[in-house]
Amino acid sequence: MSATFLEHFNSISDPRIERCKKHNLLDILLLAISAVISGAEGWEDIEDFGHLKLDWLRQYRNFEAGIPKHDTIARVICRLKANEIEHAFQSWISSLVKVTGCDVIAIDGKTARRSFTTKDRKNALHTVSAWSCQHQLVLGQTAVNEKSNEITAIPEFLLSMLDIENSIVTLDAMGCQKAIAAQIIKQKADYILALKGNHSGMQAELEAWWHKSQRKGLSEKNHAKHTEIDSGHGRIETRTCEQLLIDKSWLGKNYQWSGLRSIIRIHAKIHEQSTGKETEEIRWYISSLDLNAEQGSKAVRSHWQVESMHWVLDMTFREDESRIRKKQGPLVFNVMRKIAMALFKQDESKKASMARKKKMAGLDDEYRSTLLESGIKMR
Repeated sequence: MSATFLEHFNSISDPRIERCKKHNLLDILLLAISAVISGAEGWEDIEDFGHLKLDWLRQYRNFEAGIPKHDTIARVICRLKANEIEHAFQSWISSLVKVTGCDVIAIDGKTARRSFTTKDRKNALHTVSAWSCQHQLVLGQTAVNEKSNEITAIPEFLLSMLDIENSIVTLDAMGCQKAIAAQIIKQKADYILALKGNHSGMQAELEAWWHKSQRKGLSEKNHAKHTEIDSGHGRIETRTCEQLLIDKSWLGKNYQWSGLRSIIRIHAKIHEQSTGKETEEIRWYISSLDLNAEQGSKAVRSHWQVESMHWVLDMTFREDESRIRKKQGPLVFNVMRKIAMALFKQDESKKASMARKKKMAGLDDEYRSTLLESGIKMR
């Protein structure tokens, strides 16, 4: 890491009044992040980790008041400001990733299913994350009240805080929106947006254009094709990516989106080796990219990585099982899990799965220090 870890979290304001500040806020944040890296899943786990590893923690911070009670940890962390947490995380990630150009950035949302409360009528935490396929890191995230609010949150908050110039941004059908496409082009990036039933009229027009072009005869000037074959998990998948340049004058006025240049058609054929069963699927995408079917195919294929990140949050860090619900608690824990993921991803000292690395971090003080040593300023 090129900058000290805690410097980026020093900008987070302390929600306590002066006479209640027995424990330093950065002490609490370091304690909580180190505990989550080591497998902590709740407030009591964080306190227990602190008592067991106080000598180790004092290598990095003074902890003059010792380890706070779990109630104190929860009370302080739950009252932090959401925007400050997200900006501190994004600032730290930016110190790791100096250049994001020529990257595929996959954007998708995830709900922490048990973070809702019926008593306070609080919705479950839903975060939208931007995943760098090149660097294997979450570049930034923003929390929204409901899944439907992704549409406004992506262009207004998430994209505006990121340097996406020269990158390819991929989104699922929820993100296939005019405002999002316009913001991506404004920031000098390209997009590939999944096209489904939420834009049935546009999809119908583009499919009609596709078939019309086929009847007239496709040429190398406006059409490209690329085929890939993958095998694994008992099946063989053949994916054919075709890309066709669009004549925007043929489209209706409502469908002439900013930067729109091509339509991408993915034909996937899956053969199950055990049963011999074959299934086929056709998916449509709109894009600002020029002809390069191989590039388009790889970008679409890369989008699954953000889904893989969500799977790791649930299976390795048990996010969907977490019952932390009060105020900003679910968001702070979500950020701390992503910090842990980033540290494990960047670590090359151990050739092991993330689940094994998390267990080793809990047991081995030296390995935990290896994860943090270039991210926390010794004092």
